[in-house]
Amino acid sequence: MIDIRPFDSLGRFQNEWLNARYHFSFANYMNPERTGIGPLLVWNDDEIQPGGGFPMHGHRNMEIITYVRYGAISHEDHLSNKGKTPAGDIQVMTAGKGILHSEYNHEAEITGLYQIWIHPSETYLKPHWDQKTFSEADYAGGFLPLVSGEKKHPNALLINQNATLYGTHLKENEEINQPIAKDRLGYLVVSKGLINLNGQRLNERDGAMIVNEENLNITALANAELIFADLPDTVQ
Repeated sequence: MIDIRPFDSLGRFQNEWLNARYHFSFANYMNPERTGIGPLLVWNDDEIQPGGGFPMHGHRNMEIITYVRYGAISHEDHLSNKGKTPAGDIQVMTAGKGILHSEYNHEAEITGLYQIWIHPSETYLKPHWDQKTFSEADYAGGFLPLVSGEKKHPNALLINQNATLYGTHLKENEEINQPIAKDRLGYLVVSKGLINLNGQRLNERDGAMIVNEENLNITALANAELIFADLPDTVQ
């Protein structure tokens, strides 16, 4: 089953510096039919104005992944971690027993990003932050493991969950296949472009919840950038 979540159907929030769309229930957006999938609880599509951002605030017991679509985001936390993550790169934060951090757009342009929250397999871990750079060539040729808690992906950024976040960049008319194990779930978002997914069209910034599918057949109908979460079928 593939349940397409059109961009226009997502939850919404907007203020003077943030324009956000929510794939799942978050903050004041509550949709009982969209409360996450497996351990994936949050997938927010944020656009942050220059100079805008999230002031210092806390998290606990969550794996928080930030994928930057365009622009850049600057992170700072109470553990003295500081870093700027530009487009195409990833940052990961294990909130564990507690972390305070801020995220700001210090650039002259709007920053677009996905913030993804995954419930960890263990709680009250030591807090941690890391980031990684990926080149355009890294994203070519199929799904690249960006973030993972699976041992088969040692080069990905580490999270504490049996899940993997993949990314790929496809040229127009390029076709790929992604198998899904029997006990796994998926969530796919078209960051840029448009695709055909198992016979269904997804436009830019659409999402798709994937259950009981053995394979994803994807054809790019235009140059496309995709993010795909491969997940256990239970919260572990």
